[in-house]
Amino acid sequence: MRHAFKYCLLVGPATLLIAIFFLWPLGFSLISAFTSDTQPFTLAHFAKVFALYSNDILFTVLIVLVSLVILALLSITISAMIVLSPFRRIVKALAFLYRLPLFIPFIVTAQMMRTFLAKNGLMNNVLVASGLLTPMDTTSLLGWSGIIITFVWKQMAFSTLLICGAMSAVDPSHMLAAKNLGASRLRILFDIILPQVLPTIGVAMVLSMVTMMSVLSVPLMIGTGTPTMMTVDMAFRVNSYGDYPVANAMGVISWLICAALSWFYLRHSLHAKGAQ
Repeated sequence: MRHAFKYCLLVGPATLLIAIFFLWPLGFSLISAFTSDTQPFTLAHFAKVFALYSNDILFTVLIVLVSLVILALLSITISAMIVLSPFRRIVKALAFLYRLPLFIPFIVTAQMMRTFLAKNGLMNNVLVASGLLTPMDTTSLLGWSGIIITFVWKQMAFSTLLICGAMSAVDPSHMLAAKNLGASRLRILFDIILPQVLPTIGVAMVLSMVTMMSVLSVPLMIGTGTPTMMTVDMAFRVNSYGDYPVANAMGVISWLICAALSWFYLRHSLHAKGAQ
């Protein structure tokens, strides 16, 4: 009995904080999304979401999926270069550079990219000054392309850190044996390293997807009109109309999108483990 009381004292404060700051807002949002002042259960809020913001939902999914594909390719490439490259000075410089976005908040990243990708931004000014473009040839990358660039640049540090750590943890004897048999570094990457780090790649992509789905500052500051991402629509419904039920309904849809993609990863992960 005494041990049970001590255990409750240890976990009680943490449990209370989770209940107050996570479970209670979550429950309130779910109830608000499925109820109204006149009906104990209704799907009217979801019908309104799909009637007004179906294009934005599709836009959000496409932006996140494209960003994840590019992010996976770049993160795996950088991690492979760090782990397999024989040029240690280049590896140290690359390891330092890819970590920089890890410590920059999203709102600062959005402002940086806004000044960098605009028509009269830093990138175009450098190209014009170098003679590669004329002022009339410059184009703005703000919009969907700018959102993808910002998401990939910001999340690359996080995903590369996870993937590179997993690659470094691969038993060196496996790579050494393949190298002794004449395998190239590319062959070692695809046949030895990647099969062993696929679970970590999946975790990095799932966590990055959840982060991208929840960011407001990037689509708000870099997006150019419609369509836009769901976080902007949610903020608009709350700030302009005080319409929390519709905003909460969009939150439920966002959660279902994340849950569907996470389920897809977990299903294939468990299937691969069962096949071993």
